Amino acid sequence: MAVPPLALDTRLADLCQELGVDKGVASEAAALLEEGKGALLTPSSFGSKSPQDVESLCFAFVLYCAARLKGMKEESSRVRLWKILEGCNLNYDDFFKESQQFRSKIDQILRSRYGSDWEDQLELKQLQSLVNLLADASRFYRTAFTELFSSASTSKEPGSTTNNPEYFYFGWQLFLALRSKSSELFKDLVSCIHGLVAILAILLIHMPARFRSFTIEGSSHLIKQTVRGVDLLASLCHNYHTSEDRLKEMMGKSHKAIEEFFSKKAVWASECKTETLDKIDTDGLMYFKDLLDKECFQSNLAKLEKLSTTTSWEGELDLKMFLFNNDNIVSAKNASGGPINTSYPKRVFETLASPTKTIKNMLTVPSSPASPINGGSVKIMQMTPVTSAMTTAKWFREVISSLPEKPSSKLEQFLLSCDTDLTSDITKRVSIVLEAIFPTKSSGDWGGSIGLNCTNAFDIAWAEARKLEASKLYYRVLEAICTSESLNTNVNNLTPLLSNERFHRCLIACSAELVLATHKTVIMMFPAVLESTGLTAFDLGKIIENFVRHEESLPRELKRHLNSLEEQLLESMVWEKGSSLYNSLVVARPSLAMEINRLGLLAEPMPSLDDLVTHQNIHPVDLPTTPSKKRAAGPDVDDNGDAKSPKRLCNESRNTSVNQNLQTPPPKQNQMLKAKWHPLQSTFASPTVNNPVGGNAKCAELGVNIFFSKILKLAAIRIRNLCERLRHVEQTERVYNIFKQILDQQTSLFFNRHIDQIILCSLYGVAKVSQLTLTFKEIVSNYKREQQCKPEVFRRVFVGSTNRNGALGSRHVDIIVFYNEVFVPAVKPFLVALIPSVACPDDKKSPNSQIPGSPKPSPFSNLPDMSPKKVSSSHNVYVSPLRQTKKDALLSPSSRSFYACIGESTHAYQSPSTDLAAINNRLNYTSRRINTRINFDVVSDSVVAGTLGQPNGGPASPDHAAAFSPLPKKGKPGPES
Repeated sequence: MAVPPLALDTRLADLCQELGVDKGVASEAAALLEEGKGALLTPSSFGSKSPQDVESLCFAFVLYCAARLKGMKEESSRVRLWKILEGCNLNYDDFFKESQQFRSKIDQILRSRYGSDWEDQLELKQLQSLVNLLADASRFYRTAFTELFSSASTSKEPGSTTNNPEYFYFGWQLFLALRSKSSELFKDLVSCIHGLVAILAILLIHMPARFRSFTIEGSSHLIKQTVRGVDLLASLCHNYHTSEDRLKEMMGKSHKAIEEFFSKKAVWASECKTETLDKIDTDGLMYFKDLLDKECFQSNLAKLEKLSTTTSWEGELDLKMFLFNNDNIVSAKNASGGPINTSYPKRVFETLASPTKTIKNMLTVPSSPASPINGGSVKIMQMTPVTSAMTTAKWFREVISSLPEKPSSKLEQFLLSCDTDLTSDITKRVSIVLEAIFPTKSSGDWGGSIGLNCTNAFDIAWAEARKLEASKLYYRVLEAICTSESLNTNVNNLTPLLSNERFHRCLIACSAELVLATHKTVIMMFPAVLESTGLTAFDLGKIIENFVRHEESLPRELKRHLNSLEEQLLESMVWEKGSSLYNSLVVARPSLAMEINRLGLLAEPMPSLDDLVTHQNIHPVDLPTTPSKKRAAGPDVDDNGDAKSPKRLCNESRNTSVNQNLQTPPPKQNQMLKAKWHPLQSTFASPTVNNPVGGNAKCAELGVNIFFSKILKLAAIRIRNLCERLRHVEQTERVYNIFKQILDQQTSLFFNRHIDQIILCSLYGVAKVSQLTLTFKEIVSNYKREQQCKPEVFRRVFVGSTNRNGALGSRHVDIIVFYNEVFVPAVKPFLVALIPSVACPDDKKSPNSQIPGSPKPSPFSNLPDMSPKKVSSSHNVYVSPLRQTKKDALLSPSSRSFYACIGESTHAYQSPSTDLAAINNRLNYTSRRINTRINFDVVSDSVVAGTLGQPNGGPASPDHAAAFSPLPKKGKPGPES
């Protein structure tokens, strides 16, 4: 039941008063709620939250928007997010999840009130990433502290507590204070772990030895020894996979901060005689007297609490609560990167990356131990985000850091073998593109916001180190690719590939993304690397598999990260507006050009290197000049290897004579699926260029066919998993075939949509055809348990563009409305083809033949007996037989309803038992007399004539299209659908 507006406003006002919200912010929140409550409080067809929870989340969202977007002037007194969530009794995890839905629901309202950049001002993505980072860091600190220090105090003094909570809290506060002083150093998880290990080392040096959980002699915690004793820092680096050089750097920064915080001068540990340093090699270690002594401890702790308080954007969070209330902030599975499941992602990666895997293999491959069909009882070892980050960072230190900073001699030979020497072009491009990704020069264009590419966000030394890692990895993989291409083509002149701008940018972007993924930085989250380099998701998808193939030493965690990225690209990102996939589709599938142009889906030309330099405000003295623009390109290709204009490409493709029937797969598709290797120059060439190994075929066809084959592989895996969960494995291949037909023949259904939306609808359509008792609610409920599930997949499906007050927008509906309005009309022929023909055995016999012993047929067998028959001895209830034309329509294969209905009930949201009770009540209702006489004149001459097949007596054959008309319904799709 709808909440009265007055009561809703009153409850919001009471919450604002309770939180001490400024009157201006409170009134702004009330106005925003009034304008958007229709969308914000509308319950979802598949929602699992109570109305009270939805209201609390809505209040928190509008309050945060009002405080953040309207109350920026009163920064110091503004109500913070952590306070809002505390007042609404919510955790960060739930708030961030639902805020994604709220943002999409009232996007137009927020744009009109706060401008088109309201989302950048809100900074929810950065806050969510920071919450994940701090949750991971605090878990690591808690675990490490428990390992190093005793779980029960050995002190006999009264008041002693277990787990040494005061020292535990002191260490976390020291980390937060250090972080607030040099926040640019701690924008990534690896830096935070180095900082926390430095804090643990300081605690080991200063905390009384009786609180340790080990003794120095024979300790498994401190295994690195020197002639002077235990090497403390080397042992900690060994245990936690940190860099010793970087840890020493963090120790130095920590010492300077402590001197500043407490006005204490550090002394060399070798000059001090204390039990805490016994049997420890003190060379290079510093010691602070009275840092943790009883007399000074409480005052030092109070100083740290004040120092760790920040008024920056991070002040939206109460950083102290991460230590003691971590699990209520974010669940382990939703922490940054999440625990890496070694079952499902591994299987997906192997099937996507291996060219020997076929679609049939994926549909029938045995289930993994954790799959739902086996109950998921086998325990799989979990890797935390911290261990993942630290092991991959160790790989970069040990494998990549030792590589040369410039192209190797072998790579230089390939560059010299081109039509012109491309060495200088390669090195200049790397400098420009990596500066765009890891900016170190202040542009002054970003204001005070810490946007995704804020040039002041990175510490310069940190950014330079990450650039170096990315460039070395890029050169290493580029050399491996050149070697492979040379062997496959038997030529050393790789000019078409090595002069392709898009190829190099994709390779650099992939290298940089692996660096960012390793360090798990807060302010550069995917797809920021695409935005910085001017690439699209379709571009990056062309290089991922080749990158993995040509870097054999790549750690398993980074391979899985690339697999995860490829899944994101395939499932939705390549189908978004502005994807370069559409520039290839208008060439490979000319019949789609009109729809692509109507929706405005074409990608803009890739920005040149000069554009990147201008955008980043890089002066010529800072970086070398841009590479030469003399390329071995055709007349229709620009300097980037692209078609000169997307619009021109679309128009030209319309005039291209292509005799291709889109009702069948492309003739060369099967060859593409079986091929194990294609020259990369064809993959990255302009869509309109002829494929050098494909006859007269365009390069666009090669790219689209390879991409579609990957889509089919991913879909096969997901369809199989979902059918397993639903216990309908036998339907797997039928659902897959429908999906494949849609991709081949109704490709436009994927435009601006998620492939899981097509999978869910295909599964429900097959279930309807197969007459399975399977509802959309059951399908969605099981889909929610899939790893890739996102609520917006079934809550918000694109169905077209709208014009609201002169502003163009998109119309989104839930999955059931999309299925009825868009999916069924487009896919109906495919579903009809699945229905087995119900043919009578007698149909093969002569129409004049007669079964022996059967009564002689009436000469008027086509005349229906339309006489109403009384069906109750005590009630005036009559039933007329169904007319033959209606029978034929109902019995024809195409007449069965494929539409999603509300429980097949007489009324919405009503169970079958309630339906039967209602019917019985009608039959037994005798309290009033029915005086209306029944008209038996229901059989007219036209009906009889139509039955006999006379020309003007009505339709002689069933109307197949009408049979698919959805049942009329008064309300929205209900939860039983």
